Amino acid sequence: MNTRRDFLSIVAKGSAMAAATTLLPGAASASRIADAMEGRNMGQTADSNNGHYKSPFKFGMGGVPLGNEFEFVTDEAAYATIEAAWTAGVRYYDMAPWYGLGLAERRYGIFLHTKKRSEYVLSTKVGKLLKASKTAKNKAYFPFSPSPNDVVYDYTAVGVRRSIEDSLQRLGIDSIDIAFVHDISSDNKYLPTPWPEQFAIAQKGAFPELTRMREEGLIKGWGIGVNTPEPIMRLLEVADPDICLLASQYSLIDHKNALNQVFPAARAKNVSFAVGSSLNAGFISGSPRYNYGKESYKIPPAFLEKRRRLLEVAGNHGVDLRTAALQFSAAPDVAAALVVGCKSEQQILADYTSMQTKIPAEFWADLKAQNLIEQNAPVPA
Repeated sequence: MNTRRDFLSIVAKGSAMAAATTLLPGAASASRIADAMEGRNMGQTADSNNGHYKSPFKFGMGGVPLGNEFEFVTDEAAYATIEAAWTAGVRYYDMAPWYGLGLAERRYGIFLHTKKRSEYVLSTKVGKLLKASKTAKNKAYFPFSPSPNDVVYDYTAVGVRRSIEDSLQRLGIDSIDIAFVHDISSDNKYLPTPWPEQFAIAQKGAFPELTRMREEGLIKGWGIGVNTPEPIMRLLEVADPDICLLASQYSLIDHKNALNQVFPAARAKNVSFAVGSSLNAGFISGSPRYNYGKESYKIPPAFLEKRRRLLEVAGNHGVDLRTAALQFSAAPDVAAALVVGCKSEQQILADYTSMQTKIPAEFWADLKAQNLIEQNAPVPA
């Protein structure tokens, strides 16, 4: 008996072949054919991984900086950044209620609600409901955000439905493509109980509810968005996700576990990833923080030394290390999309340009020769 995923897989392959065949007659270019096979000129639902939805766009813009996570960003600067991304061709946007406690979703929504919904892919998160409060503790979470909201953790089925509806209202749109269950992991110090207990709630509530919403056509795919590997490995055993947000786990600095443990497990289940924090929240490009830690003195000395050595090799080959880091994180076959956070027009345009820049093969060979990246790590062709 054919399953839903079998059916979607057949449709996806047929649509890709039809799109490519349509382009072949005449003077069709190789790039147009490649675009069709990658899903960029097809309907978004046609791009799948054996029936599992994945983003048809390989490059996406994340919402953390525009939620004023690290510093104050004006509305004007935020809108200019989003518009610059759109003009450059960015068509995948990732955000969350958590980012600025509603601020990022509102900012993206003001721009995106005026665009044709079928022209872009949007992912957001569930598991954290927002509640307006005159005694909000928001400044403890986001001191640079003007949001009046408190956060309430809720990984139940009802909470997931409520979260999606709330996000749609903040965004001013009628549908979400991908829903990630957010921060259900050991590094989240704000969880009301230990993460395995919250995961158990999600296993009974959020996971099956998101599967139902996918079957109903309310979303196209779902997964979890976390900074640690354990929840992803457990999810692959107990549920049927499409795509997960893999944050802070696959970069030039730190990628061994994801490469050798997480990726093979996901590959076996036809699950792909949106890879986030490829610069370790700016650390690789010179930021005085590592990932989402605020205190520079807590950066492990080994990471500082590795960054120094990476910069040295990059300098020897005339390579921009930030460009190399972005391309490295996008190289694995399970990486459906690379998601980068940007606070300005200059940053998003630089990152987008980096994905088109050629890097000499000798650079990657030198990194492997010096054991700065794993020998089996895929590198850009």
